[in-house]
Amino acid sequence: MVKRSITSTLLSALRDSPVVLLSGARQVGKSTLVKWISENDHPARYLTLDDAAVLSAIHLDPAGFLSGYDKPLIIDEGQRAPELFRAIKQDVDKKRKTGQYLLTGSANVLLLPKLSESLAGRMEILSLHPFSQSELEETEGSLIDAAFASRPFSFSRKSATQADTLQKILKGGFPEVQQRPALERRNAWFGSYVTTILQRDVRDLANIEGLTTLPNLLSLLATRSGSLLNFAELSNSSNIPQTTLKRYLVLLETTFLIQQIRPWSGNLSKRLIKTPKIYLTDTGLMTYLVGADESRLKTDGSLFGRIVETFVLNELVKLNTWSKAKARIYHYRTQLGNEIDFLLERNDGSIVAIEVKSSSSVDSSSFTAMTSLSHDLKKKFVRGLVFYTGKELIPFGHNLLALPLQSLWM
Repeated sequence: MVKRSITSTLLSALRDSPVVLLSGARQVGKSTLVKWISENDHPARYLTLDDAAVLSAIHLDPAGFLSGYDKPLIIDEGQRAPELFRAIKQDVDKKRKTGQYLLTGSANVLLLPKLSESLAGRMEILSLHPFSQSELEETEGSLIDAAFASRPFSFSRKSATQADTLQKILKGGFPEVQQRPALERRNAWFGSYVTTILQRDVRDLANIEGLTTLPNLLSLLATRSGSLLNFAELSNSSNIPQTTLKRYLVLLETTFLIQQIRPWSGNLSKRLIKTPKIYLTDTGLMTYLVGADESRLKTDGSLFGRIVETFVLNELVKLNTWSKAKARIYHYRTQLGNEIDFLLERNDGSIVAIEVKSSSSVDSSSFTAMTSLSHDLKKKFVRGLVFYTGKELIPFGHNLLALPLQSLWM
């Protein structure tokens, strides 16, 4: 088993929380991880709601079902029985004890308020994503903490060719895909994966019409990964009414196929009224949906730029789940046109700015917006990083660095 970097965080949560929910997309390794934990550090009985008999018993009498088992208990795919959450709340309230329940879910409960509210104050929610490149390379994956540290930034200069990096981008992070070197076999897996999610999980979450339009919508979103979310344009391009489109986007986000990155502003009250950017959650899935292969990425600079930006965001999101910084990730755009791909903000207000370039070289113009922002933020601006496809770490002034993409996993 590839060691998951979130394991220690998960075990810590089990030591002080009655209920822990490990959420993430299907096939990212949730079941493998919780089974391993149950056999090693946190002995527990494992049940899955993919078992029709178990699911039927819970629907019939959730409280009675739980009373029939000793704790701790691991329940896989918990979102398939929403009534289970209320029964767990009642059971936990009878006897407040840590580590009683470890749940997994393939739906984002933060977007399902009735589920998250039923265990408020009793449940810690953690996210498991597809493999990070640092997990696959068996490195620490400490880039975010290093970026916020006051000491000079450095990274291990292990060899990583541009061809290797391109393959990492094409594969993405889903565990099953790592064992499929042939593009056609990866595409076959992604095709089945998308069909399963849209035909099964979406049906579980909502009874909606027009499921046949969702694959086309997802492919359309893949071509716009990294763009500002424009409902009017998407509605026109997909021929889906805006009200329906917004509902579909929530479903795609709830099943971890897409993610939104909110805008940053020094005025906290203005963050939620600006336009978010939308991204696919995996570049392997993205290249499948847009029909891209290695040769196309080498010749289509615009598409390659979007995929590289999506790749960097996905790696940052993964690294952030076990970083000490626990930064919030935003994008930055001013009315004057200054734009920075990502801002990482810690609770103390300190900022790391990140720009992504798909070129193999970088110059001072890539740091213009960062320089302006650093003047505004003063001491709160910790560091500005530009990721590019070259090989060297290049300083561009005080706390401004150009970094190879491979520094994300070195």
